[in-house]
Amino acid sequence: MTRELVVLPDVDAVAWEAAARLTTAARQAVQARGRFTLALSGGATPLRLYSLLGMGEWLVRAPWEQAHIFWADERCVPPDHPDSNYGAARAPMLARLPTPADQIHRWYGEASDPQAEARRYADVLRRHSDRAANGMPRLDLILLGMGADGHTASLFPHTAALRVTDAPTAANHVPQLGATRLTLTFPALNAARAVLFLVTGAEKAQTLARVLEGPAQPDELPAQGVRPSNGTLTWLVDAAAATELHARCQ
Repeated sequence: MTRELVVLPDVDAVAWEAAARLTTAARQAVQARGRFTLALSGGATPLRLYSLLGMGEWLVRAPWEQAHIFWADERCVPPDHPDSNYGAARAPMLARLPTPADQIHRWYGEASDPQAEARRYADVLRRHSDRAANGMPRLDLILLGMGADGHTASLFPHTAALRVTDAPTAANHVPQLGATRLTLTFPALNAARAVLFLVTGAEKAQTLARVLEGPAQPDELPAQGVRPSNGTLTWLVDAAAATELHARCQ
């Protein structure tokens, strides 16, 4: 694994840098393998990125017709619910892309059986992506955020999905939220060719320092568990989130 930390001035700069890296990865993947497999994430920070990618100047920078789009996690809600990660990306980005509808693979958050939905989504991932050496789906790029509690995707501290080793997906009960979330697991995240974290805001500064510079405690800080076994790990963070870091690069 190679790790890179990039500190940028603000949220907009993070979004622009992420857009540039994502579109470059898309072109390279299509040139090398004929398709680009991407997993999106929820949260406020990626929304800036999605709005950029839906703009004309960015639409032409990536071969979206050859993209397969997935999600790192989803809430157990219908796609038109305001909490849906799919729904959050639909208007600013997905509705404007030339990606065929059958290449946009959303979780069925409205499914009555989250465990069955996790198994279905694992099958979708396997059908439309390469395989890593351990048999896991190997996506080209996974976008992730990080919460102030150190969670990423829907891998929350001290939850059962952190211990999944043999499946790419899980229906993860999160007691602290009183809810079940659908999520990719560490084996799937760590099989990716590239993982790109977007972290912004002063409220995450202390947690970011613990994740990047503190002792390994992935059960307490799940973001530490993301370590691609044969890929790259990049952290794009704004200056506000980086204030507690000792090691910074521009």
